[in-house]
Amino acid sequence: MGVDRKGMRYSVQRDVLDEKRLAETARRVDNADHRPLGHRIRQCMSCSVPRLKRTVVSCLPVLYWLPRYSLRDWGMADLISGISVGIMHLPQGMAYALLASVPPVFGLYSSFYPTLIYFIFGTSRHISIGTFTVLSIMVGSVTERLAPDQYFLVFNGTNLTSEVNIEARDNYRIKVAATTTVLGGVIQVILGAVRFGFVGTYLSEPLVRAYTTAAAIHAVVAQLKYVFDVSPKRFIGPLSLVYTLMDVCTLLPKTHVATLLVSLVSLVFLIIAKELNSAFGRKMPVPIPVELIAIVLATVISYYAGLNSSSGVDVVGEIPSGLKPPSVPEFSLFWDVIGDAFALAIVGYAISISLGKTFALKHGYKVDSNQELVALGFSGI
Repeated sequence: MGVDRKGMRYSVQRDVLDEKRLAETARRVDNADHRPLGHRIRQCMSCSVPRLKRTVVSCLPVLYWLPRYSLRDWGMADLISGISVGIMHLPQGMAYALLASVPPVFGLYSSFYPTLIYFIFGTSRHISIGTFTVLSIMVGSVTERLAPDQYFLVFNGTNLTSEVNIEARDNYRIKVAATTTVLGGVIQVILGAVRFGFVGTYLSEPLVRAYTTAAAIHAVVAQLKYVFDVSPKRFIGPLSLVYTLMDVCTLLPKTHVATLLVSLVSLVFLIIAKELNSAFGRKMPVPIPVELIAIVLATVISYYAGLNSSSGVDVVGEIPSGLKPPSVPEFSLFWDVIGDAFALAIVGYAISISLGKTFALKHGYKVDSNQELVALGFSGI
């Protein structure tokens, strides 16, 4: 290479590289499979014991990690974490069931069955499958669209008024919600089988963090109507969050004071207890189960003080004991909810894989995007 400083001209003298010589110079490794197509098809269709073992383990990840699980090193910590998460599912499941416009007990069912299925098929070590704000709101929009109150009005001949048959309405809404989630699960299994999970590769860390933050904001706004005991309209589509917040603000003069006081006291108690756990957590053998304490105290105070009868504070009411057996979805509703089910499948996968990738990045392991789709699908079914 020569340089003419007077005219500031550069002269570069080297061979021009074509693609072949560039590959040789850079020592590029050719990973392409040049074997005949027929040979590759036969090898793909062949079955051997090692190949069968790899396939089964990839479909059932529990067979890989469970034999390697160290009960001595991880057992106690996982037990405490499991109890804490299980306690969190109690109020969260019931609250999010209300967002889906179904009885609160079905939020508990949705927090129990999917967890057992994900234990077998899932690849994330930290996420707990159950109810979620955005998904509950989406299911609620379907149930209220297909089963509005006016469809279940019953004429009362005594006072010449019409009343909503709550039992019939709730039973039909349960069928709608079950059909939507089952169909969404089937769609997720199909997408996982065709390797649609590759889209998870394009979820960058900033996108994942932004997504989880937005979901948290949705959770806060969705619970405001219960904090103030008001009844805002249900909005769907872009800016629905903003419209909901504006509607709640316009209804603030109708706030139920007793409900607001109960909400604020519970919130202050949880915040203080959480801060104590963070400050003294290392000095305590077991973290304080603040959620469980809050639920027990609130239940006892509500019962003995008669908050429902004396102050008009809404209560969940009687929770049926035991678990209901799984039932067959309403196949006649499939075409009515297929679009909503597809949206539910995509959004549910995006939320789950984003949270899974966040924990995996933090703790140094990987999650299988395609297997997550299959695990979520079977959990929904």
